[in-house]
Amino acid sequence: MKQIASFTINHMKLLRGVYVSRKDTVGPEVLTTFDIRMTQPNFEPVMNTAEIHAIEHLAATYLRNHPDYASRTIYFGPMGCRTGFYLILAGDYQSKDIVPLLIQMFEFIRDFEGEVPGASAENCGNYLDMNLNMAKYLSKRFLNEILTGIDEAHLIYPD
Repeated sequence: MKQIASFTINHMKLLRGVYVSRKDTVGPEVLTTFDIRMTQPNFEPVMNTAEIHAIEHLAATYLRNHPDYASRTIYFGPMGCRTGFYLILAGDYQSKDIVPLLIQMFEFIRDFEGEVPGASAENCGNYLDMNLNMAKYLSKRFLNEILTGIDEAHLIYPD
């Protein structure tokens, strides 16, 4: 079988950051998949499911209510390796194009107070597995250490 593109990235060189993982064409539309890498693979602990779940609910809520990106948001969800998330947007983008959006999104998560949207038995299949405090901590860390002043090394996959 042909190896999928994401498995061809050297994860021993991959830093935390925002990367274009792939671009696909569906009819006339380009879909851009972003790799939002919040922890450095194979070098730091992965995120636990509870904080990943809270980030997923909050980010999806933010994106699907955004005045400019709601209609362009196809998917936001976690990576199986628990080091980050995938965001799929309708449109042909580069990583740097969405940094302002991600800054706003992670500020929303960092500053969020109250019940996590959709965190009820009626709305979610595992609503008890949420950790808002860790989601806020990881969002703040990603904002401060990566997104603010992001450079090319954190926007373009390593060779």
